[in-house]
Amino acid sequence: MHDDRTLVEARLKRVLDERIRPAVHPESVPLDVAVWTAPGEPVPVAEGLAAPAVSIAVGDRWGAPWGTSWFRVSGTVPQAWAGRTVEALLDLGFDENMPGFQCEGLVYRPDGTPVKGLNPRNQWVRIGAPVAGGEDVLLHIEAASNPVILDYHPFLPTQLGDKETAGSEPQYTLARMDLAVFDENVWNLVQDLEVLGELMAELPVEGARRWDVLRAVGRALDRVDLQDVNGTAAAARAELATVLAAPAEPSAHRISAVGHAHIDSAWLWPLRETVRKVARTTSNMTALLEDEPDFVFAMSQAQQFAWIKEHRPEVYAKVKKAVADGRFVPSGGMWVESDTNMPGSEAMARQFVHGKRFFLDEFGVENDEAWLPDTFGFAAGLPQIIKAAGSKWLLTQKISWSQTNKFPHHTFQWEGIDGTRIFTHFPPVDTYNCSMKGSEIAHAAKNFKDKGVARHSLAPTGWGDGGGGTTREMVAKAARMRSLEGSATVTWETPAEFFTKAEAEYPNAPVWVGELYLELHRATLTSQAKTKQGNRRSEHLLREAELWAATAAVRTGFPYPYVELDRIWKTVLLHQFHDILPGSSIAWVHREAEKTYAAVADELNGIVAAAQRALAGDPASGELLVFNSAPHTRGGVPAGGAGAVTVGSPGRPAPREGGGYVLDNGLLQVEIDGRGLVVSAYDIGAERETVAPGQAANLLQIHPDFPNMWDAWDVDAFYRNTVTDLTELDELTPVEDKGAVGVRIVRSFGDSQVTQVLTLSPGAKRLDIDTEVDWHETEKFLKAAFPLDVHAERYASETQFGHFYRATHTNTSWEAAKFEACNHRFVHLEEPGWGVALVNDSTYGHDVTRTVRDSDAGTTTTVRVSLLRAPRFPDPETDQGVHRFRHALAPGATIGDAVREGFRINLPERRVAGDRTVAPLVTVDNDAVVVSAVKLADDASGDVVVRLYESTGGRARVRLGIGFEFADPKVTDLLERPLAEGNVPVRVEGGVQLSLRPFELVTVRLTRR
Repeated sequence: MHDDRTLVEARLKRVLDERIRPAVHPESVPLDVAVWTAPGEPVPVAEGLAAPAVSIAVGDRWGAPWGTSWFRVSGTVPQAWAGRTVEALLDLGFDENMPGFQCEGLVYRPDGTPVKGLNPRNQWVRIGAPVAGGEDVLLHIEAASNPVILDYHPFLPTQLGDKETAGSEPQYTLARMDLAVFDENVWNLVQDLEVLGELMAELPVEGARRWDVLRAVGRALDRVDLQDVNGTAAAARAELATVLAAPAEPSAHRISAVGHAHIDSAWLWPLRETVRKVARTTSNMTALLEDEPDFVFAMSQAQQFAWIKEHRPEVYAKVKKAVADGRFVPSGGMWVESDTNMPGSEAMARQFVHGKRFFLDEFGVENDEAWLPDTFGFAAGLPQIIKAAGSKWLLTQKISWSQTNKFPHHTFQWEGIDGTRIFTHFPPVDTYNCSMKGSEIAHAAKNFKDKGVARHSLAPTGWGDGGGGTTREMVAKAARMRSLEGSATVTWETPAEFFTKAEAEYPNAPVWVGELYLELHRATLTSQAKTKQGNRRSEHLLREAELWAATAAVRTGFPYPYVELDRIWKTVLLHQFHDILPGSSIAWVHREAEKTYAAVADELNGIVAAAQRALAGDPASGELLVFNSAPHTRGGVPAGGAGAVTVGSPGRPAPREGGGYVLDNGLLQVEIDGRGLVVSAYDIGAERETVAPGQAANLLQIHPDFPNMWDAWDVDAFYRNTVTDLTELDELTPVEDKGAVGVRIVRSFGDSQVTQVLTLSPGAKRLDIDTEVDWHETEKFLKAAFPLDVHAERYASETQFGHFYRATHTNTSWEAAKFEACNHRFVHLEEPGWGVALVNDSTYGHDVTRTVRDSDAGTTTTVRVSLLRAPRFPDPETDQGVHRFRHALAPGATIGDAVREGFRINLPERRVAGDRTVAPLVTVDNDAVVVSAVKLADDASGDVVVRLYESTGGRARVRLGIGFEFADPKVTDLLERPLAEGNVPVRVEGGVQLSLRPFELVTVRLTRR
């Protein structure tokens, strides 16, 4: 037989596009349309419904950027349509290729009841099935004219990302407002032909099944009368019945479809718009659940449920009912789908605490899975946190975006820094926006790397990013692939049902140890510096507020601010969303974030001040107390306590031969040359130089920074090919600053200026570096380099509840791909017996490289901290303005010293007038053990909760001293619920004894007597 495949396939495409799809709605009449444009921000529903509207016609322009227009559509169902199914087709001017990224709408009845959302792939509203004919139709549409930021030519700078700069030009043209007959038979024919046509394209040409499908499609097209598609659709479908009924092979890959609408809590839209996106999507999904009995929908992010509860209670009522029915599944158990690289230990824990508690309180649901499809890589401390929250599974998809190395598994055990393992799945469909295309289903089956030992994978199904969710077409296609020869099988299942099956069939899944590094989006560790600083400082202020409020509550009866701390934590957790904290959102988001962080700081500082005032005693005593919030004693003041301290006398900067100055405090001798560069940092006790021979530390370097795509997200390796060392000097002067001695350095470059103050404090074995940058560059990358005379094949960077080692070499492509990585408060390098720490108060991105010197064959290991970038998309003014950073170089530091110095720089002492020494609520007798939180229990019982962890990577026995009368100490999970097994506290005089494995975190709950 002649090969006529291309002829039949081309015929299928044209007949579908030009004849069959248009026949789904064969008759229509126009609706009358009127519009009212809200003058500012969105208004309450009742106001929008009652507002005076003026006539508007199809073809008219509407919608200034970020505006809200209330459309009123009205009409009458023709009497001739009696007995038929009728829908309203409401096209606001959609581009079908941009679901979630365009204008959207939520449809209401006149009484304010929400009906469903409108988006480019969901433009219909059911009027009746069947109708009687003659019904009056009146609907209201709350339409958001969100501008298109990520257009067909992506990454072009645009002012549309902030309402203040977006202008008022209408963005959309009203396209269609009709009542139309819906022909379900033709609609089903479309689904039949799409499924078979897409399956056919994936089948091997030499296989009989492809030809069986091809011939059936050809026969069906023969039965379609192109002048009477509606009258011949049933006959065409009959020709397809046999090939659609052929069951899947027993060995077919098995896909668990989970209805899904990944909604970025902010990205190319502000937070306030996400509130409405969630309402639109959940309205659609609850309606679809009512229509489709097999369908299951999962939604993560407790924050998004909380938004609709607060802002759209009528939508939330439908969600609660669907959750109770077990078909709308709260998933993930986190407050938001956060970044996991940059949030600190406690913040990462609280993501699960607040997320899981919300789902328990609202729905009685506890999640076993962490659900993070779009997060940009995963820190090595996360498995322990997931387990400590009472969960055991993880799903993500984003690792499939890695540019260099293909991850070797789709289902595996992920082992974290402490040895905890979490059963993990990467959907081989390689998208969290699966639309049930045949190509997607075939890709999942072919791509699945665990064939032969496992056969289950998961497909998150529905339009996401900007929301929209699953469509009736996706559900219909899934039904046809439930068991279809040549295809993987598709079944709607909850995440828990999938993971239970996947884990049972793969008990010996392979193990991946350490971080799940995304070989892409590395620049998100640096973009939008003020957002990152706001996060870091909020995390540490929350630590202080909880610590001092708890201490004051126990010691003085101070009213513990439960409600305020709960609200502030949720605000900070929201801003850790994986497009806010990483700096990849529009200008509006980051402008608001800066204001929010300032308000958070004001409120937390107020809580801290009030609690310390309650503790400090008589402010008129003339005495000054130092409050130490850090987890280590400093200046004689115990961790978590307050007392008087004395400050040593600083020396004075000495002129350096050849220019510059020498700083010396008896522990370190630092030479700063005439260029203002650190050319020596000599550890006097160890008789050891820190700076590599012939090199200079604290060297500011600037690179061009124009990645191939994803400007705010990416830095490509070629950026290193061009570098400019900033050595020109405006000013070099000696200074004395708060008891320290140092120098002030001013440099100008481009349109920017940097001022640095380098200081040595009495008794401190570190060089403090305060940097202020007035930054006005674009598409540039600013780093500070520290070439160290250290031979190290690996280095440590702090992560949640510990640290993680990365290679300094590039032996393999896996190591080479990590040319920009994340740390929290410190990076540490060492040779046996001597090390160096570089600590920071608000930066995350860094790189570490090593070279061998020709002069002495010694190794130079260079640590560079990333300070600022200047991408132009999606915020064309990214990071413009003044920024302040604090770093410190600590020669001779052990890993324990690095931990201590990291906390010191992030938790400065507070000085309060008073005469009452404050004893800590709790103490530890092992410096390797860090107390990460002291607080009162969330249930307002008054119990004291202490979280601690082993910080150096070794085993530790520790006595937790308890400075109050207590009974019944319990080890709990993160939600402060007693654990049936695990670490057991042993009562000893004045406290409890614990044994910790490397990096183990333990939460202890203490009932006060």
